[in-house]
Amino acid sequence: MLHELLKDYLDDVEQAILSCDDVYVERYTEEILTPERVNLRLRIRFDKGYLLEIHEAVIITSQNLVHLDYRYHCQDEQNYLVFRYDSTPHFPDLASFPHHKHLPDAVIIS
Repeated sequence: MLHELLKDYLDDVEQAILSCDDVYVERYTEEILTPERVNLRLRIRFDKGYLLEIHEAVIITSQNLVHLDYRYHCQDEQNYLVFRYDSTPHFPDLASFPHHKHLPDAVIIS
């Protein structure tokens, strides 16, 4: 059985999506690995063609939600990057390491 905090979190995500106007959910996947760990993958298309992809690995530790890893990727209708936030540890010199934000021509702290 899924931990109550994870269940509530996933319910909140689903309700947030349902409350959005003019969006189409291309993919919504909850991968339950253990009662205290889930991977969430979303692909949401907005009415002007923009795409938001969300990938999260979430666990429960000490009765708290913890994001092990995440990626929030947004691109325009022509598939050009608008922004991407992620926690991939490939920019160790940034003050917010491993957290950072990709822009079309830069990577900055997030």
